Amino acid sequence: MATVGDLLREKRGELGIFEARLLLALALRCRTEHLVAHPEEEVPPEAEDVFRESVARRLKGEPYPYISGVQEFFGRPFRVTPDVLIPRPDTELLVETAIGLLKGKAAPRVLDLGTGSGCIAVTVALECPGAEVWACDVSEGALRVARENAGDSGVRFFQSSWFESVPAGAGPFDLILSNPPYVAASSPYLRDLGYEPRSALVSGVDGLDDLRVIAAGAPLRLRSGGWIAVEHGFDQGEACRTLFSSAGFSSVRTLRDLGGNDRVTLGQLS
Repeated sequence: MATVGDLLREKRGELGIFEARLLLALALRCRTEHLVAHPEEEVPPEAEDVFRESVARRLKGEPYPYISGVQEFFGRPFRVTPDVLIPRPDTELLVETAIGLLKGKAAPRVLDLGTGSGCIAVTVALECPGAEVWACDVSEGALRVARENAGDSGVRFFQSSWFESVPAGAGPFDLILSNPPYVAASSPYLRDLGYEPRSALVSGVDGLDDLRVIAAGAPLRLRSGGWIAVEHGFDQGEACRTLFSSAGFSSVRTLRDLGGNDRVTLGQLS
């Protein structure tokens, strides 16, 4: 029977020791620290099979969160499948922005467009317990994942392509949020995102098709003084500011992520 040390030595050249430990810990359902402390521990055959299968998937390029089925976001674990994008740390800026905008508001209504895994809507609901949070996605597969992640957060989900099927009585909203598709169809970055749903990534020739729809439709769903905030590409800040200003929003500005890149643009309905 192979030991922890045997398997890590065998696979570290292919994966690197960090990823090899992650996948073996996943197979053994233990922490990576346990592997470091117990290299002599024997690995049961069924766990070794799971490990080898996971290694093969990772070597083909499948992201670790799809293999593990979990990704952390804002300090909480979220279930992920190939039906949804993997939550990124950059998106936490959108949530932080939302929390700031909702501070001091009594029972605000929030709409998360294109919710995917539900990480934005669920986090906002948990961080702002008084908020009434609605969330939609056009994908039924994504909504299944989001509902599983929602737990008892109180988020209300519905199927819709952007504003098309917002339930009667759901609005008007104090805040509309979205991390929509914003990658251009010809972007070279898509080569590294082959396992994630293309429909959640690509938005026309310039990556702005869905942002245009959201900017144009938001004023009809917001109450006076309400806000919109969206995530976008590092080179789309100026374009988003123009879209928001043209749609009638004021106080339009773009926030930068920890890497110093334009990432979130917001505006207020006068």
